[in-house]
Amino acid sequence: MPRLLRWSVVLAVWGLVAGFVALVFFAWDLPRPEDALSATRRPSVTLVAADGALLATSGDLYGETVRLRDLPAHVPAAFVAIEDRRFREHMGLDLVGVARALVVNLTAGRVVQGGSTLTQQLAKNLFLTPERSIRRKVQEALLALWLEWRFSKDELLTIYLNRVYLGAGTFGVDAAARQFFGVPARRLTPGQAAVLAGLPKAPSRFNPRVNPSAAIGRATEVLDAMVETGALTAAQAMVEAERLHFPPSPSRDAGWFADWVREGLGDRAPPTADLLLRTTLDTRLQAAAEARIDALLAGPGRAAGVSQGAVLAIDAATGAVRAMAGGRDYRTSPFNRATQARRQPGSAFKPFVYLAALEAGVRPEDMVADGPLTLGGWSPGNGNWRMRGEISVEDALAFSVNTAAVRVMQRAGGPRAVTAAAQRVGLPGPLPRDASIALGTAEVTLIDLVVAYAPFANGGHRVAAHGVMEARAEGRPIAWLPPARSPVIAPETAEAMRRMMAATVARGTGRAAAVPGLAVAGKTGTTQDNRDAWFIGIAGGMVMGVWLGNDDASPMDGVAGGGLPARLFRDILEAARRPG
Repeated sequence: MPRLLRWSVVLAVWGLVAGFVALVFFAWDLPRPEDALSATRRPSVTLVAADGALLATSGDLYGETVRLRDLPAHVPAAFVAIEDRRFREHMGLDLVGVARALVVNLTAGRVVQGGSTLTQQLAKNLFLTPERSIRRKVQEALLALWLEWRFSKDELLTIYLNRVYLGAGTFGVDAAARQFFGVPARRLTPGQAAVLAGLPKAPSRFNPRVNPSAAIGRATEVLDAMVETGALTAAQAMVEAERLHFPPSPSRDAGWFADWVREGLGDRAPPTADLLLRTTLDTRLQAAAEARIDALLAGPGRAAGVSQGAVLAIDAATGAVRAMAGGRDYRTSPFNRATQARRQPGSAFKPFVYLAALEAGVRPEDMVADGPLTLGGWSPGNGNWRMRGEISVEDALAFSVNTAAVRVMQRAGGPRAVTAAAQRVGLPGPLPRDASIALGTAEVTLIDLVVAYAPFANGGHRVAAHGVMEARAEGRPIAWLPPARSPVIAPETAEAMRRMMAATVARGTGRAAAVPGLAVAGKTGTTQDNRDAWFIGIAGGMVMGVWLGNDDASPMDGVAGGGLPARLFRDILEAARRPG
């Protein structure tokens, strides 16, 4: 007997030593929990449209910190019901739950149920990597025990609900509620809470934006679990399941605008604070631009060999961007043809020629010859224009007569004077130094061209394109002044230019852009071999530009600025004005 006792003591001692060594082995590289709880993260940037509709998010998106007493009881109940029904009874490790999961998995022949508690999930999410290993599971258990010792159950549940990852870059129920339903967490319905509670299992697979049917199926499982735990009655669960729906997703192609805004933040954004930006985007106009450009490229554009296009609209008075479509589909091509593609504008450049001429004393009613012209061996053509001998300066612009435009440029003082006028209203260089500048041989972006037209519409003031009207950091407003505008054209000159471009739409090459009941002015542009087709128009206090072409600069089949681009301009305006 003494011998047995002696060996029992020896084994116990060695068992304690082995346990201590194992504990040291598993715990030696554990993170400091206090440090992890205060760990830094990537500040989020949330963009909303002018009407408050969500456009895009980036970074780690957290909402407001929520407390249990501020939430409807069904929100925490949903997570407890589906993730850890014995949360209030265990001390971080649920041996009963592990045993039950083991039986279920053995019966099913595959892993269908986990045994991790909410506290273990919290430990994993806060402190550990997603690695699957025995070492990590032991560390998870140790940290779960520490959390249970350090915090009360209500505190643990509060931390969990504020820090759990719920997909689409969102952490916590408030951020996810706003992302998927457009409401704060305190206004979640039981059905909506069930959707969120179903996400931790597979945030990507059950994302309501990506797979709404899977999200609803998973939410139904959560509602059934809530019935089993007594959080809901069967009748309530059925009603909630039937009323489940998701708000429309943000604009599918506003990604170009969101990218442009984020790229322009620079040093203006606080480096460590979550940022909420209310942008200038008009969701109605944006939706109209997206829908109409897609319809045009799928129909008449396809038949005419047009594969791409871009649309940009700004408020003429301020430069605020109201709509931006940088192509046909952002998901397949995020390259922004509205802001990054440099193409020849063709005759869409001519208003700057006529601006320089007006400033040199030329009047719209003055006459100019439209016959053949040769300068240093260069002879510009007039396309299908039938020579009249002389036409008014206004008609020269309205009908886009090339030889007349070159002669008007000479009256203005030559290429140098035209370059100065174009750059003054906002069109950056480099610009050609020879007579070909009159026919739009420079390379420009759509956004620069649209901005440079703004003084013709706003009484002569230069503006800068911008996309943010209001900013908040961590809920507090921060100064975010829009770019200042400056006078660059005499008001009477700007008005004369607008009247001349109105003639282009009324009787010239831009007739297809006319909208009944709306004063429209603008200019068409077509480059050699129909490689680029433009229409830049002014209507209702807005300047909107349209470009159509192909990324490889291959010719289109007879597409000119007065055709499909002018029609697209008109279609977008009509769709945006349509009630409903």
